[in-house]
Amino acid sequence: MNGSRSFSPQEIADALRDRIRAGDLKAGDRLPTQTALAEEFGVERGAVRQALRVLQEAGLLTNVSKGSPPTIAEHAPGPDRPQPTMVGLAPRLAEAFSGTDVRIDVVCHTAETLMVAIGETLRQIHEGRLSPQSIEVRILVPSREIALAFPVPVDDTGEDDSVHKRWLDLRNAQGQVLQHNLLALRATHGMDVKVTFRALPFTPPVKLYLLNGEEALLGYYMLTRREEEYGSQTLDMYDAVGSQSLLFSFQRQAGQRDTAFVEESQKWFDALWETITTDLTLS
Repeated sequence: MNGSRSFSPQEIADALRDRIRAGDLKAGDRLPTQTALAEEFGVERGAVRQALRVLQEAGLLTNVSKGSPPTIAEHAPGPDRPQPTMVGLAPRLAEAFSGTDVRIDVVCHTAETLMVAIGETLRQIHEGRLSPQSIEVRILVPSREIALAFPVPVDDTGEDDSVHKRWLDLRNAQGQVLQHNLLALRATHGMDVKVTFRALPFTPPVKLYLLNGEEALLGYYMLTRREEEYGSQTLDMYDAVGSQSLLFSFQRQAGQRDTAFVEESQKWFDALWETITTDLTLS
């Protein structure tokens, strides 16, 4: 590493995370000692310990203690290994928010997964470990006016719209929480934050996260039959649990194929945003 400057704990964590993602550090491997890492990055051991805690909280390290070097977790991402959304999205969001100007574009069924996954990023902002100057989040979700492909009742007679009402309640509530938590950064940190929702005229079969135009994360909604309580009813429906979808990562820096995928995905999102989608107010 460049010995002419000192690295922050977040920069050290990002560098080690990149080595894990590239496959230079594999599941079961031990990291170098804290002393060795401190010497490599030109920092005190305290900074290394903070970086290791970041990676441990992201689920990338195990056995983090003072006694021995930590181990790369068994589920840590390799160069081509997709991850469940709730495992893979949070650290990718935190990395995307490490820049000065952040732009996140999302196509999803509800904002539930994003609302939960961004919690770690918000915590790091409040701790002062991340400090972007501007944040723009654009989210496309299905319109309340359309007949959804899912969720739908197993026995769909067309007479009871409780399944649709439940989905709409979730879509609005989760979107409002996400919007509130992000916009609160204006008051607490003076950040320029903009969160906008628009309505799709169709049900998206996949979820897509575009991070700063540099990475695209794609996951398929897998349909299943399940029951869920809603008010005094038990709803029997075909639905998807988006948090369990595997996320496939495509990065500009990974080569021509990935670069083309990221660029085309961004064009697709922008085209939807500017043409057939409509203004949406969560209520």
